Amino acid sequence: MIRVGVCGATGRMGTAACGAVEADPDTELVAAIGSAGSVGDFVDAGAEVVVDFTVAEAVRANMGPLAAAGIHAVIGTSGLTERDTGALREAFVGSHCIVAPNFAVGAVLMTRFAAMAAPYFDTAEVIELHHDRKVDAPSGTALTTAEAMAAASDDWAPDPTGSEILPGARGGRGPGGIPIHSVRMKGLVAHQEVLLGGPGETLTIRHDSIDRSAFMPGMLLATKRVVTLGPGITVGLGEVLGI
Repeated sequence: MIRVGVCGATGRMGTAACGAVEADPDTELVAAIGSAGSVGDFVDAGAEVVVDFTVAEAVRANMGPLAAAGIHAVIGTSGLTERDTGALREAFVGSHCIVAPNFAVGAVLMTRFAAMAAPYFDTAEVIELHHDRKVDAPSGTALTTAEAMAAASDDWAPDPTGSEILPGARGGRGPGGIPIHSVRMKGLVAHQEVLLGGPGETLTIRHDSIDRSAFMPGMLLATKRVVTLGPGITVGLGEVLGI
């Protein structure tokens, strides 16, 4: 049994994570904290792994003490920067940290498929759609997808737009100059489309998470895998899945 703590346990994702950990025969929920809790609760409870679904500011404050205590971490919080990743790399010298912008296996495959397709098209755009309580934009998954596509191809056609009547109408420019558009709306959970176009054809790759249960198998996989890894960090669930 892997002793697991959940940080951000009162939020929607945190609540789902607590239920998934409790239901899995290989994991035991030993501590769950919300905004009023302390990371010291995980140390006192003897947690081996802490799953974090909070906000970026909380991750910056909490991960240092957890790493110093030798506790592994699985971070599903979005809004982290390259500087944050560097800080995590410096902190986790006695345990391991997995940082995943998306725990849905289908979303990881979507990013992989987009990277595979990128060399065969010269125009592409990413549209990500999330619920109205998501505070950061664009999503970590959208940025990761654009990064993977830009790494797979650097041959992208210039934007033909000559006049942007409404500033921002063409979206933000992601890695490789690939436009990323963010939608925030009630009724959504987490969705993303990757549109690729070439002469006479388009390819659409879409993933929909219609319930937060979609993220739990990936979260549990990372939780079980992280205890087998040496000190350091892993970015992305793809590394855990081996894709």
